[in-house]
Amino acid sequence: MAKVLLAGESWISSTTEYKGFDSFTSTRLEIGCQKLLDALRAQGHEVTHLLAHDVQRDFPTTMEELRRYDVVLLSDIGSNSLLLSSQVFDQGRPMPNRMALLRDWVKDGGGLMMAGGYLSFGGFEGKAHYAGTPVEQALPVSILPYDDRVEAPQGVTPRCVAPGSIADGLGEFPAILGYQRATAKPDSEVLMRVGDEPLLITGSFGAGRSLAYMSDVAPHWAPEQFMDWPHYGEFFSRCIDWLAGKD
Repeated sequence: MAKVLLAGESWISSTTEYKGFDSFTSTRLEIGCQKLLDALRAQGHEVTHLLAHDVQRDFPTTMEELRRYDVVLLSDIGSNSLLLSSQVFDQGRPMPNRMALLRDWVKDGGGLMMAGGYLSFGGFEGKAHYAGTPVEQALPVSILPYDDRVEAPQGVTPRCVAPGSIADGLGEFPAILGYQRATAKPDSEVLMRVGDEPLLITGSFGAGRSLAYMSDVAPHWAPEQFMDWPHYGEFFSRCIDWLAGKD
C-alpha cells in the first residue's frame, strides 16, 4: 500500500471563561482527521500525520525527504504554513520554496491530493491563498483567488459522473454540508459533481498525478452520516491508490 504524508487537519482552540470579576483561559489541540487516519491505516496505508502547527517547521524541504512518500495530502492547511518556515519568518533566512518543491515532486512522479476546508484552495475569506501558486500548477483545478466556499446546511448529495472511476460502485454517497468552487482544468477529468459543480477531479502533471476533492474529510462539511458511511475509508483509500499509481 501507499506511504502517505497528511499535512494539516488539526487546530488549537483557546477558550476564555469569564466568571464575574475573574476569568481563566484554556487551550486544547483538536485533531479533525482521526477517523480518516484510522480508516486509511485500516486499508493498509502507512500514514504520517503532520499537525498543522508543525507544518511550518517540519514539512519536507528537500526532494529526498518528499520521495519517502507516495502521496502527499494537504487538508485544511493554508499556503502560508508552507511558505513561511521559522527560518524565513523568524530569522529572515532564505529557504526552499516548499510549494515549488511539491510541484516539482509531482512532476517527477509523486501523487498530490488537496481536500477542501476553510484553509484549502481559496479558503475562508481567501485566506488559504493557493491561487496562482506552484501547488495550483500541479493540481487538476484552477483555484479562485477569493472566498470559494459554498455552504449547504440543507445538505447536497454528490454523484458519480464517470463510470468505472474511483467513485463508482460505492452506492449513493451521503449528503455533504458544503464544498468549494473551482474550475476543472481542460486536461483533467471530473469524476464526481455536486449539482453542476465539480467535486472530485483528477489529472496528471508531468510523470505524477493529482486529485482535488472539493469538500472536507471531516466535520462540518462531512456530517455524521458521511463519517459513519460504510464506504468512507474505501473511498479515500481508492483516491490514495490512484494517486500512488495502484489503479
